[in-house]
Amino acid sequence: MISTWRRRRAGRRAAKEQQRGEDGDMELITIPNHFRCPISLDFMKDPVTLSTGITYDRDSIEKWIEAGNHTCPVTNQVFRSLEPIPNHTIRKMIQDWCVDNQSYGIERIPTPRIPVSSAEVSEILSKITMASKREDQVWCQELVAKIKALGKESERDKRCIVRSKAGSVISAAFETFSIAPSFDKNVAVLEEILSALTLLSPIDEEAKCYLGSAASLHCMVWFLKGGDLSARINAALALNEAVSSNERVIDALAEIEGALEALVKLIKEPICPTATKASLMVIYHMVNSSSPNETILERFVDMGLVSLLLEILVDAEKLICEQALGVLDGLCSSDKGREMVFNNALSMPVLVKKVLRVSDLATEFSVSVIWKLCKNEQKEEGGGVLIEALQVGAFQKLLLLIQVGCAEKTKEKATELLKWLNLHRDRLECIDSMDFKDLKRPF
Repeated sequence: MISTWRRRRAGRRAAKEQQRGEDGDMELITIPNHFRCPISLDFMKDPVTLSTGITYDRDSIEKWIEAGNHTCPVTNQVFRSLEPIPNHTIRKMIQDWCVDNQSYGIERIPTPRIPVSSAEVSEILSKITMASKREDQVWCQELVAKIKALGKESERDKRCIVRSKAGSVISAAFETFSIAPSFDKNVAVLEEILSALTLLSPIDEEAKCYLGSAASLHCMVWFLKGGDLSARINAALALNEAVSSNERVIDALAEIEGALEALVKLIKEPICPTATKASLMVIYHMVNSSSPNETILERFVDMGLVSLLLEILVDAEKLICEQALGVLDGLCSSDKGREMVFNNALSMPVLVKKVLRVSDLATEFSVSVIWKLCKNEQKEEGGGVLIEALQVGAFQKLLLLIQVGCAEKTKEKATELLKWLNLHRDRLECIDSMDFKDLKRPF
């Protein structure tokens, strides 16, 4: 019994001695201060030096500069240049130190790939401008492909390319090759440009102006109607950039033959979620502009977009659901749109179901559509829409929405709807909402 106790005590002592030995070994490993970044105080993996002569880890100093700081964190001097220069001497010293201390489990840092500089990007962009002026599609295509490859290397390179106004230069080239006689001969370079633009999204206002020109719009619609799958996707994404909050471009796009039909076809015959979302966003901008064109709304309604959207809403992912509801809300701004929504049997069950179920934005759009449908019915004796809304549990949903909180405009519409629905509650008992079966009703 005593010997067993002694063996256990001896074992505990041995374990403590071993632990003290390991701790002592760890204490011997001290990272030299000049291997640490002055900002993060972490081991530098990609040391770079700036104009003040201080060396930092690239990631740390770039985040410092991107935050709007233009002074050295150590010396407080203003940077003469924001271009970091790789410090190969320190980096090699760090690598040698890692090798010397491999026995302590320290791994050698890999030699970092030198990222693209703004000077390199500017040089390529100037060549793209030159190639587009000469209408040299082969050279331009090669240069755009180079920019695209650099942008795919890392997020840091992509940010550098975007900051260099690459979107504007490449969009200008797209317009140039779209204007050229028989632009269908320039398909290869135009497809390459569209592909690069999707990588650089979101683009600046100058780039949107180039994409919003008549020539560029006709070219993108041409790809949208008859291009291969990738070209159609990229054209839809570029159109979304061009039409966002731009009344002139929206009107110009609507006048192009087959443009609206091509957008609806991407929804009716989906090729991928990205294309569907892009097409829905283009249509959303067109039907929800500050002064929506009644003709455009009616054309979309005549194409069967209302029933198509309602079918999509039955089982759609969050973003597509929000976009589809936004488009439906815009279409309900016209009499013809409201009539089509009113006559569709899916409308009220689907709209009520989306309230408080998908997202705040989806709830706002759903309540807005229901409010627009019921607004013209609340004074009529029959109250068909209101009765249907009661039957599918709209009263409970709206009551709960006000209780949990929502945007002020949505709250006003929900309050109005509750008043209108309350006038018909004595004629028809509401069914319990399937989504809130445990909700205690006070009536």
